[in-house]
Amino acid sequence: MDDLREQVELLESSANLSTSISDVQKAIDQLTAARAKIAAGAQTALTLAKLQDPFKKTLDAAQKDLKPIYSGLNKYGKVLDRKFKDKPLPSAENDALSSHPSLINRAIAMHLLREGQFSVASTFIAEANRRPPHPEPTANTPNPYLKESWERDLAEGTFNSEKLQRQFADMYHILHELRNERNLEPAIQWAKERSDELEARGSNLEFELCRLQYVRLFVDRRDDDDYMDERPDGPLHAYQYAVQEFGVFSKRYAHEVQELMCALAYWQNIEQSPYRRIFYNDSGWEEVAHSFNREFCSLLGLSADSPLFIAATAGAIALPYLLKMQSIMKEKRTEWTTQDELPVEIPLPTPYHFHSIFVCPVSKEQTTDANPPMMMPCGHVIASESLAKLSKGARFKCPYCPNESHPRDAKKVVL
Repeated sequence: MDDLREQVELLESSANLSTSISDVQKAIDQLTAARAKIAAGAQTALTLAKLQDPFKKTLDAAQKDLKPIYSGLNKYGKVLDRKFKDKPLPSAENDALSSHPSLINRAIAMHLLREGQFSVASTFIAEANRRPPHPEPTANTPNPYLKESWERDLAEGTFNSEKLQRQFADMYHILHELRNERNLEPAIQWAKERSDELEARGSNLEFELCRLQYVRLFVDRRDDDDYMDERPDGPLHAYQYAVQEFGVFSKRYAHEVQELMCALAYWQNIEQSPYRRIFYNDSGWEEVAHSFNREFCSLLGLSADSPLFIAATAGAIALPYLLKMQSIMKEKRTEWTTQDELPVEIPLPTPYHFHSIFVCPVSKEQTTDANPPMMMPCGHVIASESLAKLSKGARFKCPYCPNESHPRDAKKVVL
């Protein structure tokens, strides 16, 4: 991407649209002045003759100013073409979703609802319900209607989009209050109403919201520089709030509560205190908003990010590797025979790692449901197939320590 960045910097430094805009405005002013003269009674032919030469020079100057811009855009386009070469998309021979259009419809509908495009989502769902898909399972894809009810709901036209729309409307209202109005009350009220559910999930959201409210009250002050020296109303309001709200957090968040209360001793110079990081965190509001978004979606049984966005992004990352793999397989006249895993590793970013992965240190293969990881009494873990090959049904020595054990003593590990 260095070539693209270099061209962008070159374009920004050499192409100056302000000069061209100034020349165009000068030409407009010349025409306006000539029209005013003619309207005032001046001779039309003489006025236009005097206008012709300076007007032509102004237009030529504007055109000259635009040449570096056109040149820079042309070079940038060539760099883009070299960087992102036009390649054909992979064939759809192994398209796992082609026989399950209801899954695609649901992903689109959910994405529109999550983005707040409620009217578009309603229209899309209405049209999908008018002609509901009736997918037939294929040999290589499981039946999506075995366990999950929401696929049946969308396929049969009973997908409750109105309820989801109301829920996401509430989420957007609370996020707007958080990000734009700096108002924590709606989010705190929402978290309190679902305190037990959040606690069961091990969520920190309720405490994070109350802590940010304490910080907001603490640093709340008037514009008068001497105000805080005489009347510490902000810290006093924060203390009263802490006495009222922090009792329920005293066990789980004892250390954090102690930090917040000890900061009261530094109320006159909190910016130079050891607690500055708590009270002057520029990203604090956005972090809380992100936590709220994640927990809100989790309580609805949804991921924090749109599955459609995740799938499209992961697909864009994986596509070059799959194209290269396809070309190599075509040259060597081989076929992809593994159904449960890809033949190449796709370097997805960390946020896209949704499942724990264990690779057997003996066979160097990733474990699966059919070949799960097994822990021996010594604590070392290998794949089930490796365990069977090493033991052959009898006592065997661990490949990583001197301990011996029997395969029946090994326990399945769930990641």
